[in-house]
Amino acid sequence: MRLDKFLKVSRLIKRRTVAKDVSEQGRVLINGREAKPSSTVKVGDEITVQFGQKLVTIQVERLAESTRKDEASSLYTLVKEEPIVKETGLDWN
Repeated sequence: MRLDKFLKVSRLIKRRTVAKDVSEQGRVLINGREAKPSSTVKVGDEITVQFGQKLVTIQVERLAESTRKDEASSLYTLVKEEPIVKETGLDWN
C-alpha cells in the first residue's frame, strides 16, 4: 500500500493530499529512511512522522483499503511519541 494512502486510511493524517505534502517535505521515515508518498508500506514497518514539534513512531500491524473511524487505530501500534528538542547553541555558564 502507498504511504500517503496508509497515513490517510489509518487517520494519522486526515487527508491524502496533506499526507503527500508531509512526505514530500521529508517529514516521514519508513524504517529509518526518508519516504516518498509512493513508498510501499508493509506489515511490520516502522513509520516515524514529524507533527510540528513532536515525532510519532508507529508500527504497522495490518493494511486495509478503507476502515471505519473506530477501527483505524487497529492498523498500527504506537511505539513512541516524543517532543523535538532543538539545540540553541547558547552556553548559559
